[in-house]
Amino acid sequence: MTAVYEPDQRLAPPAPVLDAELRHAHPTTVLESAIEQFGDRLALVSSFGAESAVLLHLTAQVKRDIPVLFLDTGMLFGQTLDYRKSLARTLGLTDVRDLRPAFADLATGDPKSDLWKTDTDACCNIRKVLPLDRAIEGFDAWITGRKRFHGGDRLSLPVVEEADGKVKFNPLANWGKAELDAYAREHDLPAHPLVAQGFPSIGCWPCTNPVEEGGDIRAGRWQGQDKTECGIHVARAPGAAPFMGGDI
Repeated sequence: MTAVYEPDQRLAPPAPVLDAELRHAHPTTVLESAIEQFGDRLALVSSFGAESAVLLHLTAQVKRDIPVLFLDTGMLFGQTLDYRKSLARTLGLTDVRDLRPAFADLATGDPKSDLWKTDTDACCNIRKVLPLDRAIEGFDAWITGRKRFHGGDRLSLPVVEEADGKVKFNPLANWGKAELDAYAREHDLPAHPLVAQGFPSIGCWPCTNPVEEGGDIRAGRWQGQDKTECGIHVARAPGAAPFMGGDI
């Protein structure tokens, strides 16, 4: 299903209205609604991580040429880079865009690629927040893979929200691990190779560790710190500077 978003001729309903309509909807219905409302002004942001295959497969059934924004931070596991290529090919996604940190930002902020040792918030800002800010500027809405069962501030995650002037769709907000696993089995989706090694959530290699069986799914991210988010989902007031710290 493909729709063309014509901002001068139709306006999408406000995010709270869409959320009320879609809060109990199947993820496919959420995706169809997002595409109907925003068409080519909609992107999907994916880490190609431990649970990414489910949302990418669902989306590919609706719109295979949707822009998929992938943050290649320069600090990812080699397995993630290989998985990004193989999964996109398997699912037939035709517009996966690799977002990389700007050379100028690295040269001034992280010239030795060791900022993660002293300031993980600043490292995430250079390698994730700023590249995504630049890429998402050309879109009115985007799709995320966040889910409530991941805990923290995600426990109250709506299906549709507005942040930083963009509408964000969270089609999997209502799904738990059982639904994700069942969907992956039903469609024989390939798993990220690090999942079998005890990584239930996968980010950059310096800040990601395996988790003991039965542990919190995000316990291996920024282990030993209060930090729980990289910053791309931290809403900022209009005119505010990019995220430079503070955990949610």
